[in-house]
Amino acid sequence: MKKIAILFLTLALVPLFTFAQTTYTPSADNLAARKEFEEERFGIFIHWGIYSLFAQGEWYLNAGINEEEYAKSAEAFYPHRFNADEWAKAIKASGARYITFTSRHHDGFSMFHTDESAYNIVDGTPFGRDIAEELSKACERQGLNLHFYYSILDWRRNDYPVGRTGLRTGRQLKPDYNSYFNFMKRQIGELLSGRYGEVKALWFDGYWDHDADSVPFDWRMEELYDYIHTLRPACLIGNNHHITPLKGEDFQMFERDLPGENTAGLSGQEVSALPLEMCQTMNGMWGYKVSDQNYKSGTELIRLLIRAAGKGSNLLLNIGPQPDGSLPETALKRLKEIGAWMNVYGETIYGTQRGIIAETQHYTSTQNGKRLFLHVLDASSQTLSFKLPSGFKQARLFPQGTPAHVQFDKRNNQVTLTLPATTNSPDQVIEFILP
Repeated sequence: MKKIAILFLTLALVPLFTFAQTTYTPSADNLAARKEFEEERFGIFIHWGIYSLFAQGEWYLNAGINEEEYAKSAEAFYPHRFNADEWAKAIKASGARYITFTSRHHDGFSMFHTDESAYNIVDGTPFGRDIAEELSKACERQGLNLHFYYSILDWRRNDYPVGRTGLRTGRQLKPDYNSYFNFMKRQIGELLSGRYGEVKALWFDGYWDHDADSVPFDWRMEELYDYIHTLRPACLIGNNHHITPLKGEDFQMFERDLPGENTAGLSGQEVSALPLEMCQTMNGMWGYKVSDQNYKSGTELIRLLIRAAGKGSNLLLNIGPQPDGSLPETALKRLKEIGAWMNVYGETIYGTQRGIIAETQHYTSTQNGKRLFLHVLDASSQTLSFKLPSGFKQARLFPQGTPAHVQFDKRNNQVTLTLPATTNSPDQVIEFILP
Protein backbone atom coordinates (compact mmCIF):
# COMPACT_ATOMS: atom_id res chain seq x y z
CA MET A 1 0.00 0.00 0.00
CA LYS A 2 2.87 2.33 0.87
CA LYS A 3 4.53 1.63 -2.50
CA ILE A 4 1.29 2.33 -4.31
CA ALA A 5 0.88 5.59 -2.43
CA ILE A 6 4.42 6.64 -3.28
CA LEU A 7 3.88 5.73 -6.94
CA PHE A 8 0.62 7.70 -7.02
CA LEU A 9 2.32 10.71 -5.44
CA THR A 10 5.18 10.49 -7.91
CA LEU A 11 2.84 10.35 -10.90
CA ALA A 12 0.80 13.23 -9.52
CA LEU A 13 3.90 15.39 -9.26
CA VAL A 14 5.20 14.67 -12.76
CA PRO A 15 2.98 17.19 -14.58
CA LEU A 16 3.77 19.87 -12.02
CA PHE A 17 7.48 19.23 -12.32
CA THR A 18 7.32 19.17 -16.10
CA PHE A 19 5.32 22.38 -16.14
CA ALA A 20 7.79 24.07 -13.82
CA GLN A 21 10.69 23.07 -16.05
CA THR A 22 9.27 24.29 -19.33
CA THR A 23 10.67 27.54 -20.63
CA TYR A 24 9.78 30.01 -23.33
CA THR A 25 12.57 30.54 -25.86
CA PRO A 26 11.74 33.39 -28.22
CA SER A 27 12.47 32.76 -31.87
CA ALA A 28 15.07 34.78 -33.76
CA ASP A 29 12.24 36.61 -35.52
CA ASN A 30 10.66 37.42 -32.15
CA LEU A 31 13.93 38.82 -30.80
CA ALA A 32 14.27 40.96 -33.93
CA ALA A 33 10.68 42.18 -33.43
CA ARG A 34 11.49 43.10 -29.83
CA LYS A 35 14.45 45.18 -31.00
CA GLU A 36 12.30 46.95 -33.59
CA PHE A 37 9.64 47.63 -30.94
CA GLU A 38 12.21 49.17 -28.57
CA GLU A 39 13.59 51.39 -31.32
CA GLU A 40 10.16 52.82 -32.16
CA ARG A 41 9.70 54.46 -28.74
CA PHE A 42 6.37 56.15 -29.58
CA GLY A 43 2.96 54.70 -30.40
CA ILE A 44 -0.67 55.81 -30.36
CA PHE A 45 -3.37 53.89 -28.48
CA ILE A 46 -6.90 53.98 -29.94
CA HIS A 47 -9.81 53.16 -27.62
CA TRP A 48 -12.93 53.02 -29.78
CA GLY A 49 -16.14 51.01 -29.79
CA ILE A 50 -19.91 51.38 -29.54
CA TYR A 51 -19.40 52.85 -26.06
CA SER A 52 -18.41 56.10 -27.79
CA LEU A 53 -22.11 56.59 -28.64
CA PHE A 54 -22.85 57.09 -24.93
CA ALA A 55 -19.87 59.50 -24.60
CA GLN A 56 -19.21 58.26 -21.05
CA GLY A 57 -15.99 56.34 -21.52
CA GLU A 58 -15.20 52.74 -22.31
CA TRP A 59 -16.46 51.34 -18.96
CA TYR A 60 -20.05 52.57 -19.36
CA LEU A 61 -21.59 49.08 -19.44
CA ASN A 62 -20.06 48.39 -16.02
CA ALA A 63 -22.15 51.20 -14.48
CA GLY A 64 -25.20 48.97 -14.03
CA ILE A 65 -26.50 49.12 -17.59
CA ASN A 66 -28.49 46.14 -18.85
CA GLU A 67 -26.34 44.38 -21.44
CA GLU A 68 -29.21 43.68 -23.82
CA GLU A 69 -30.25 47.33 -23.86
CA TYR A 70 -26.63 48.41 -24.22
CA ALA A 71 -26.12 46.08 -27.19
CA LYS A 72 -28.94 47.80 -29.08
CA SER A 73 -26.65 50.80 -29.51
CA ALA A 74 -24.76 48.82 -32.16
CA GLU A 75 -27.74 49.29 -34.45
CA ALA A 76 -27.16 53.05 -34.29
CA PHE A 77 -23.38 52.96 -34.73
CA TYR A 78 -22.63 54.62 -38.05
CA PRO A 79 -19.28 56.49 -37.85
CA HIS A 80 -19.68 58.30 -41.16
CA ARG A 81 -16.57 60.44 -40.65
CA PHE A 82 -14.22 57.53 -40.08
CA ASN A 83 -11.34 57.70 -42.52
CA ALA A 84 -8.50 55.29 -41.78
CA ASP A 85 -6.06 57.13 -44.05
CA GLU A 86 -6.68 60.44 -42.28
CA TRP A 87 -6.08 58.76 -38.93
CA ALA A 88 -2.88 57.11 -40.12
CA LYS A 89 -1.53 60.30 -41.72
CA ALA A 90 -2.13 62.37 -38.59
CA ILE A 91 -0.55 59.72 -36.39
CA LYS A 92 2.42 59.29 -38.73
CA ALA A 93 2.98 63.06 -38.72
CA SER A 94 3.12 63.02 -34.91
CA GLY A 95 6.25 60.92 -35.06
CA ALA A 96 4.54 57.78 -33.75
CA ARG A 97 5.73 54.53 -35.26
CA TYR A 98 2.82 52.23 -34.41
CA ILE A 99 -0.87 52.09 -33.50
CA THR A 100 -2.48 49.85 -30.87
CA PHE A 101 -6.17 49.48 -31.70
CA THR A 102 -8.92 48.04 -29.48
CA SER A 103 -10.13 45.04 -31.45
CA ARG A 104 -12.46 44.07 -28.59
CA HIS A 105 -13.02 45.78 -25.24
CA HIS A 106 -14.73 44.56 -22.05
CA ASP A 107 -18.20 45.10 -23.52
CA GLY A 108 -17.48 42.21 -25.89
CA PHE A 109 -18.14 44.16 -29.10
CA SER A 110 -15.66 43.26 -31.84
CA MET A 111 -14.35 46.10 -33.98
CA PHE A 112 -13.38 43.57 -36.64
CA HIS A 113 -15.33 41.06 -38.74
CA THR A 114 -15.50 37.83 -36.75
CA ASP A 115 -17.28 34.57 -37.46
CA GLU A 116 -17.64 33.94 -33.73
CA SER A 117 -20.51 36.37 -33.09
CA ALA A 118 -22.75 38.76 -35.01
CA TYR A 119 -21.93 41.31 -32.30
CA ASN A 120 -19.30 43.00 -34.45
CA ILE A 121 -18.76 46.09 -36.56
CA VAL A 122 -19.67 44.41 -39.87
CA ASP A 123 -22.63 42.20 -38.95
CA GLY A 124 -24.02 44.16 -36.03
CA THR A 125 -24.09 47.77 -37.27
CA PRO A 126 -25.51 49.65 -40.26
CA PHE A 127 -21.95 50.81 -40.97
CA GLY A 128 -21.07 47.32 -42.15
CA ARG A 129 -17.37 47.95 -42.74
CA ASP A 130 -14.39 46.22 -41.14
CA ILE A 131 -12.71 49.12 -39.38
CA ALA A 132 -9.74 47.01 -38.27
CA GLU A 133 -9.08 45.92 -41.85
CA GLU A 134 -9.28 49.46 -43.20
CA LEU A 135 -6.95 50.66 -40.47
CA SER A 136 -4.46 47.86 -41.15
CA LYS A 137 -4.26 48.84 -44.82
CA ALA A 138 -3.89 52.53 -43.96
CA CYS A 139 -1.08 51.68 -41.54
CA GLU A 140 0.67 49.72 -44.26
CA ARG A 141 0.42 52.68 -46.64
CA GLN A 142 1.90 55.02 -44.01
CA GLY A 143 4.60 52.64 -42.82
CA LEU A 144 3.05 52.27 -39.35
CA ASN A 145 3.06 49.01 -37.43
CA LEU A 146 -0.25 47.69 -36.10
CA HIS A 147 -0.89 46.14 -32.69
CA PHE A 148 -4.23 44.86 -31.44
CA TYR A 149 -5.63 45.34 -27.95
CA TYR A 150 -7.83 42.41 -26.90
CA SER A 151 -9.88 42.12 -23.70
CA ILE A 152 -9.85 38.68 -22.11
CA LEU A 153 -12.83 39.55 -19.92
CA ASP A 154 -16.37 40.01 -21.21
CA TRP A 155 -19.29 41.76 -19.52
CA ARG A 156 -21.91 40.18 -21.83
CA ARG A 157 -21.06 36.56 -22.62
CA ASN A 158 -22.78 34.02 -20.40
CA ASP A 159 -19.88 31.57 -20.46
CA TYR A 160 -17.34 34.06 -19.08
CA PRO A 161 -16.69 33.26 -15.36
CA VAL A 162 -17.51 36.56 -13.67
CA GLY A 163 -14.76 38.28 -11.72
CA ARG A 164 -14.98 41.56 -9.84
CA THR A 165 -16.39 43.71 -12.67
CA GLY A 166 -19.48 43.55 -14.87
CA LEU A 167 -21.64 42.32 -11.99
CA ARG A 168 -24.79 44.30 -12.83
CA THR A 169 -25.32 43.77 -16.55
CA GLY A 170 -28.29 41.40 -16.16
CA ARG A 171 -26.81 38.49 -18.13
CA GLN A 172 -27.86 34.92 -17.38
CA LEU A 173 -24.64 33.25 -16.31
CA LYS A 174 -23.56 29.80 -17.39
CA PRO A 175 -19.83 29.95 -16.63
CA ASP A 176 -17.79 27.66 -18.84
CA TYR A 177 -14.21 28.86 -19.17
CA ASN A 178 -13.27 26.11 -21.59
CA SER A 179 -15.96 27.37 -23.96
CA TYR A 180 -14.92 30.98 -23.46
CA PHE A 181 -11.20 30.21 -23.81
CA ASN A 182 -11.77 28.46 -27.13
CA PHE A 183 -13.87 31.40 -28.31
CA MET A 184 -10.95 33.73 -27.57
CA LYS A 185 -8.49 31.44 -29.34
CA ARG A 186 -10.63 31.40 -32.47
CA GLN A 187 -10.98 35.19 -32.46
CA ILE A 188 -7.26 35.68 -31.97
CA GLY A 189 -6.70 33.24 -34.82
CA GLU A 190 -8.84 35.51 -36.99
CA LEU A 191 -6.80 38.57 -36.01
CA LEU A 192 -3.59 36.75 -36.93
CA SER A 193 -4.97 35.11 -40.09
CA GLY A 194 -3.33 37.63 -42.43
CA ARG A 195 -6.54 39.54 -43.11
CA TYR A 196 -5.11 42.39 -41.01
CA GLY A 197 -1.61 42.26 -42.38
CA GLU A 198 1.37 41.54 -40.17
CA VAL A 199 0.06 42.17 -36.66
CA LYS A 200 3.18 43.09 -34.72
CA ALA A 201 1.82 42.69 -31.18
CA LEU A 202 -1.16 41.64 -29.08
CA TRP A 203 -1.98 43.77 -26.03
CA PHE A 204 -4.11 41.84 -23.54
CA ASP A 205 -6.22 43.39 -20.79
CA GLY A 206 -8.60 42.15 -18.10
CA TYR A 207 -6.42 39.62 -16.26
CA TRP A 208 -6.91 41.70 -13.10
CA ASP A 209 -10.66 40.88 -13.15
CA HIS A 210 -9.89 37.77 -11.10
CA ASP A 211 -7.17 39.18 -8.85
CA ALA A 212 -9.48 39.09 -5.80
CA ASP A 213 -10.61 35.45 -6.17
CA SER A 214 -10.27 33.34 -3.03
CA VAL A 215 -8.86 30.55 -5.23
CA PRO A 216 -6.44 31.70 -7.97
CA PHE A 217 -8.15 31.67 -11.35
CA ASP A 218 -6.38 29.80 -14.13
CA TRP A 219 -6.58 31.97 -17.23
CA ARG A 220 -4.45 29.41 -19.15
CA MET A 221 -2.40 32.29 -20.50
CA GLU A 222 0.68 30.21 -21.25
CA GLU A 223 -1.44 27.91 -23.39
CA LEU A 224 -2.84 30.92 -25.22
CA TYR A 225 0.63 32.40 -25.66
CA ASP A 226 1.95 29.12 -27.07
CA TYR A 227 -0.92 29.12 -29.55
CA ILE A 228 -0.10 32.67 -30.66
CA HIS A 229 3.63 32.03 -31.00
CA THR A 230 2.90 28.87 -32.98
CA LEU A 231 0.77 30.88 -35.41
CA ARG A 232 3.05 33.93 -35.48
CA PRO A 233 6.41 33.45 -33.73
CA ALA A 234 7.37 37.10 -34.22
CA CYS A 235 4.13 38.51 -32.81
CA LEU A 236 4.92 40.19 -29.51
CA ILE A 237 2.70 39.54 -26.50
CA GLY A 238 2.07 41.89 -23.60
CA ASN A 239 -0.49 41.73 -20.80
CA ASN A 240 -1.79 44.60 -18.71
CA HIS A 241 -2.06 42.46 -15.58
CA HIS A 242 -0.08 44.78 -13.27
CA ILE A 243 2.14 41.93 -12.08
CA THR A 244 5.54 40.45 -12.96
CA PRO A 245 5.58 39.30 -16.61
CA LEU A 246 4.33 35.77 -17.20
CA LYS A 247 6.17 33.16 -19.20
CA GLY A 248 5.57 33.69 -22.89
CA GLU A 249 5.28 37.49 -22.72
CA ASP A 250 7.57 39.57 -24.90
CA PHE A 251 7.22 43.06 -23.47
CA GLN A 252 6.19 44.58 -20.16
CA MET A 253 3.62 47.34 -19.87
CA PHE A 254 2.81 49.91 -17.21
CA GLU A 255 -0.55 51.66 -16.96
CA ARG A 256 -0.53 55.42 -16.32
CA ASP A 257 2.97 55.30 -14.86
CA LEU A 258 6.53 55.24 -16.05
CA PRO A 259 8.46 52.04 -15.26
CA GLY A 260 9.53 52.05 -11.64
CA GLU A 261 6.88 54.58 -10.60
CA ASN A 262 3.47 53.90 -9.08
CA THR A 263 1.55 57.13 -8.66
CA ALA A 264 -1.65 55.57 -10.08
CA GLY A 265 -1.46 52.47 -7.89
CA LEU A 266 -1.34 50.07 -10.84
CA SER A 267 2.38 49.56 -11.37
CA GLY A 268 4.06 48.30 -8.23
CA GLN A 269 5.67 45.39 -10.08
CA GLU A 270 9.41 45.23 -10.62
CA VAL A 271 10.81 46.39 -13.95
CA SER A 272 11.90 43.40 -16.03
CA ALA A 273 14.58 43.03 -18.69
CA LEU A 274 11.89 42.81 -21.40
CA PRO A 275 11.16 45.74 -23.73
CA LEU A 276 9.05 48.29 -21.85
CA GLU A 277 5.98 50.35 -22.66
CA MET A 278 3.94 52.77 -20.59
CA CYS A 279 0.47 53.88 -21.62
CA GLN A 280 -1.19 57.16 -20.74
CA THR A 281 -4.20 59.22 -21.78
CA MET A 282 -4.09 62.64 -23.43
CA ASN A 283 -6.94 63.77 -21.18
CA GLY A 284 -8.46 61.69 -18.37
CA MET A 285 -10.32 58.84 -20.11
CA TRP A 286 -9.38 56.11 -22.55
CA GLY A 287 -12.69 56.01 -24.45
CA TYR A 288 -14.48 59.17 -25.57
CA LYS A 289 -16.19 61.09 -22.78
CA VAL A 290 -17.97 64.27 -23.75
CA SER A 291 -17.25 66.08 -20.47
CA ASP A 292 -13.55 65.25 -20.40
CA GLN A 293 -11.73 68.15 -22.00
CA ASN A 294 -8.93 68.15 -19.47
CA TYR A 295 -6.17 67.60 -22.01
CA LYS A 296 -2.55 67.62 -21.01
CA SER A 297 -0.56 70.35 -22.73
CA GLY A 298 1.76 69.63 -25.63
CA THR A 299 4.71 70.38 -23.38
CA GLU A 300 3.50 67.86 -20.77
CA LEU A 301 3.09 65.14 -23.38
CA ILE A 302 6.46 65.79 -25.01
CA ARG A 303 8.16 65.67 -21.63
CA LEU A 304 6.36 62.43 -20.84
CA LEU A 305 7.70 60.95 -24.07
CA ILE A 306 11.21 62.12 -23.16
CA ARG A 307 11.00 60.71 -19.63
CA ALA A 308 9.72 57.40 -20.97
CA ALA A 309 12.67 57.14 -23.36
CA GLY A 310 14.96 58.12 -20.48
CA LYS A 311 13.74 55.01 -18.67
CA GLY A 312 14.25 52.83 -21.73
CA SER A 313 10.51 52.67 -22.38
CA ASN A 314 8.07 53.32 -25.20
CA LEU A 315 5.17 55.73 -24.70
CA LEU A 316 1.75 54.54 -25.89
CA LEU A 317 -0.36 57.71 -25.92
CA ASN A 318 -4.12 57.28 -26.06
CA ILE A 319 -6.84 58.91 -28.16
CA GLY A 320 -10.56 58.18 -27.80
CA PRO A 321 -12.25 58.84 -31.18
CA GLN A 322 -15.68 60.45 -31.28
CA PRO A 323 -18.80 58.44 -32.20
CA ASP A 324 -18.77 59.84 -35.73
CA GLY A 325 -15.33 58.32 -36.34
CA SER A 326 -13.29 61.51 -36.19
CA LEU A 327 -10.37 62.15 -33.86
CA PRO A 328 -11.06 64.97 -31.37
CA GLU A 329 -9.79 68.35 -32.50
CA THR A 330 -7.65 68.84 -29.39
CA ALA A 331 -6.09 65.40 -29.84
CA LEU A 332 -5.16 66.32 -33.43
CA LYS A 333 -3.63 69.54 -32.17
CA ARG A 334 -1.52 67.64 -29.63
CA LEU A 335 -0.37 65.23 -32.34
CA LYS A 336 0.83 68.19 -34.41
CA GLU A 337 2.69 69.68 -31.45
CA ILE A 338 4.45 66.43 -30.70
CA GLY A 339 5.24 65.94 -34.39
CA ALA A 340 6.82 69.39 -34.68
CA TRP A 341 9.12 68.56 -31.77
CA MET A 342 9.93 65.08 -33.06
CA ASN A 343 10.85 66.47 -36.47
CA VAL A 344 13.73 68.25 -34.75
CA TYR A 345 14.59 66.00 -31.81
CA GLY A 346 13.41 62.56 -32.96
CA GLU A 347 16.93 61.13 -33.22
CA THR A 348 17.35 61.73 -29.48
CA ILE A 349 14.36 59.39 -28.90
CA TYR A 350 14.21 56.76 -31.68
CA GLY A 351 16.56 53.85 -31.26
CA THR A 352 17.83 55.06 -27.90
CA GLN A 353 18.19 53.38 -24.55
CA ARG A 354 18.33 54.73 -21.00
CA GLY A 355 21.31 57.09 -20.81
CA ILE A 356 24.19 56.76 -18.36
CA ILE A 357 23.44 60.11 -16.70
CA ALA A 358 21.17 59.27 -13.78
CA GLU A 359 17.70 60.81 -13.95
CA THR A 360 16.70 63.62 -11.60
CA GLN A 361 13.62 65.83 -11.34
CA HIS A 362 15.40 68.34 -13.60
CA TYR A 363 16.73 66.11 -16.38
CA THR A 364 16.97 62.66 -17.91
CA SER A 365 19.19 61.12 -20.57
CA THR A 366 18.96 58.87 -23.61
CA GLN A 367 21.74 57.17 -25.48
CA ASN A 368 22.39 55.68 -28.90
CA GLY A 369 25.81 54.08 -29.02
CA LYS A 370 28.40 56.74 -28.20
CA ARG A 371 25.89 59.55 -28.61
CA LEU A 372 24.54 60.59 -25.22
CA PHE A 373 21.69 63.11 -25.01
CA LEU A 374 21.03 65.05 -21.83
CA HIS A 375 17.41 66.26 -21.81
CA VAL A 376 17.01 69.24 -19.50
CA LEU A 377 13.32 69.51 -18.65
CA ASP A 378 13.65 72.10 -15.90
CA ALA A 379 16.28 74.76 -16.52
CA SER A 380 15.54 76.73 -13.35
CA SER A 381 19.16 76.09 -12.42
CA GLN A 382 21.66 76.94 -15.16
CA THR A 383 24.39 74.83 -13.59
CA LEU A 384 24.15 71.05 -13.53
CA SER A 385 26.60 68.58 -12.07
CA PHE A 386 26.87 64.85 -12.81
CA LYS A 387 29.39 62.11 -13.52
CA LEU A 388 30.59 61.08 -16.97
CA PRO A 389 33.48 58.94 -18.21
CA SER A 390 36.53 61.10 -18.84
CA GLY A 391 37.64 61.68 -22.38
CA PHE A 392 34.32 62.42 -24.09
CA LYS A 393 34.93 64.27 -27.32
CA GLN A 394 32.14 66.77 -27.57
CA ALA A 395 29.48 68.60 -25.60
CA ARG A 396 27.21 70.74 -27.73
CA LEU A 397 23.69 72.00 -27.95
CA PHE A 398 21.45 69.80 -30.03
CA PRO A 399 20.73 70.40 -32.84
CA GLN A 400 23.33 72.47 -34.68
CA GLY A 401 24.45 74.14 -31.47
CA THR A 402 27.56 75.79 -30.20
CA PRO A 403 29.84 74.07 -27.65
CA ALA A 404 28.44 74.15 -24.14
CA HIS A 405 30.60 75.36 -21.29
CA VAL A 406 31.84 72.26 -19.49
CA GLN A 407 34.22 71.94 -16.57
CA PHE A 408 35.77 68.76 -15.17
CA ASP A 409 36.71 67.61 -11.75
CA LYS A 410 39.24 65.01 -12.81
CA ARG A 411 39.31 63.33 -9.43
CA ASN A 412 35.90 61.76 -9.87
CA ASN A 413 34.95 62.53 -13.48
CA GLN A 414 32.46 65.11 -12.25
CA VAL A 415 31.10 67.33 -15.00
CA THR A 416 29.79 70.80 -14.31
CA LEU A 417 27.64 72.04 -17.16
CA THR A 418 26.61 75.65 -17.57
CA LEU A 419 23.46 75.91 -19.65
CA PRO A 420 22.88 78.63 -22.23
CA ALA A 421 19.96 81.00 -21.78
CA THR A 422 16.65 79.16 -21.45
CA THR A 423 14.14 78.99 -24.28
CA ASN A 424 10.44 78.21 -24.51
CA SER A 425 11.18 74.70 -25.74
CA PRO A 426 9.83 71.82 -23.63
CA ASP A 427 13.37 70.50 -23.53
CA GLN A 428 16.99 71.60 -23.91
CA VAL A 429 19.23 68.88 -25.29
CA ILE A 430 22.99 68.65 -24.81
CA GLU A 431 24.76 66.01 -26.89
CA PHE A 432 27.90 64.29 -25.65
CA ILE A 433 30.11 62.05 -27.78
CA LEU A 434 31.47 59.37 -25.49
CA PRO A 435 34.92 57.78 -25.88
